[in-house]
Amino acid sequence: MNICMVGTGYVGLVAGACLSDFGMNVNCVDVEKDKIERLKKGEVPIFEMGLKELIARGVERDRLRFSTDLAEAVDRSLVIFLAVGTPESPDGSADLSAIERVATQIAGCMKEYKIIAIKSTVPVGTATRLKKLIKENQSQPIDFDVVSNPEFLRQGSAVEDFLRPNRVILGCDSERALAIMRDIYRPLYLLETPIVSTTNETAELIKYAANSILALKISFINEVANLCDLCGADINQVAKALGMDKRIGPKFLHPGPGFGGSCFPKDVKSLIHIAEGFDYDFRLAKAIVEVNRRQKQVVVDKSRELLGSFKGKRVCLLGLSFKPNTDDIREAPAVYVAGKLLEEGAVIHAYDPAAMDAARGELPDINYFDDAYSACEGVDLVIIMTEWNEFRDLKFTRLKAIVRTPNIYDTRNIYDGNLIKDLGFNYLSTGRNIRAKAKNPVAGGEGIGVS
Repeated sequence: MNICMVGTGYVGLVAGACLSDFGMNVNCVDVEKDKIERLKKGEVPIFEMGLKELIARGVERDRLRFSTDLAEAVDRSLVIFLAVGTPESPDGSADLSAIERVATQIAGCMKEYKIIAIKSTVPVGTATRLKKLIKENQSQPIDFDVVSNPEFLRQGSAVEDFLRPNRVILGCDSERALAIMRDIYRPLYLLETPIVSTTNETAELIKYAANSILALKISFINEVANLCDLCGADINQVAKALGMDKRIGPKFLHPGPGFGGSCFPKDVKSLIHIAEGFDYDFRLAKAIVEVNRRQKQVVVDKSRELLGSFKGKRVCLLGLSFKPNTDDIREAPAVYVAGKLLEEGAVIHAYDPAAMDAARGELPDINYFDDAYSACEGVDLVIIMTEWNEFRDLKFTRLKAIVRTPNIYDTRNIYDGNLIKDLGFNYLSTGRNIRAKAKNPVAGGEGIGVS
């Protein structure tokens, strides 16, 4: 089957490469000529595990192509997937200008029946809106269907998520379109992946509801962690016990400096805006936004309390991306923390295995280093912001010798804080009952494991 994927951003590129691995002939189209030329040369513009190899395989087997010619790609394809950006508008709503522009262009290219499948995250009612827009811009009446097919990819494991999804959502009112879409996902039948068939509106809301409830779990466990800091309880044990309840589950119960990325912050705000369009005050979603903003500030406040003042102090941020295994810094807690510390006079050192190129544009006034140890040299505080694997095995005797002041803030709780304190460090974490004062430093400390 011939497929067109409009948009070679995160979702479009992963989906296009994976669909080519399903045996589809996929033409990925984008208006950015430079990006398309880079992809043709085998250069992958995003950091995602396994994606480069998947693209290379699709190109080698002549099932994956890249182009800027939308009209040609539409003409050759039965199904046109829309995976263009729907960024946040100033009022919190999703900006649909790009997807509407593409729909209008597709309308002018159509010569025979097509399926327009929406992978972009869009508000309820967008499918109906696009149907009307396409009809109004056709040069002649041509039959088509619009399918809502939202994507649920976790950055850092997106390829695995697409090839082995928990479910596939198909929202449409056409048996013909549904049969064709099911055929595209036929390779997943061997995995017994559930295919949920529903209306466009329900499919559109599922996406926002799913991301918002995951954001809710993160915000909830962060609130509990803050309470643990005050009452002396241990958030790791609390979270573990909560996760044993099958009604709750263990996923997304890891406390930290708040969530970020391209999806959760934007989608929660968009859900609030959708509700407001129906005169409904979605107070819980608003609380998620506020709790997450406050959690990022908690890192700043606890760091200030430890140092007394940031003025003239050197602070090292280990990790800049919003999560490991990605170079995405959008809404990353580290970006917020760096900005606040700079405002208060701190000198920032930073190291991230993948996100420093992206961060330089956002944070030009901080100092970037090639490894964790050089970044930590001469600093007054080391803050672990992202739980990259290489930060899980730091040699603390080496750190003790190069930092100016032995202060560690482990926002992700990846270490046994009592052991770090025994080495002579002041140690902060998120919601754990760590001894207030360090014992006398002891020898050793190489390769301390994760708690």
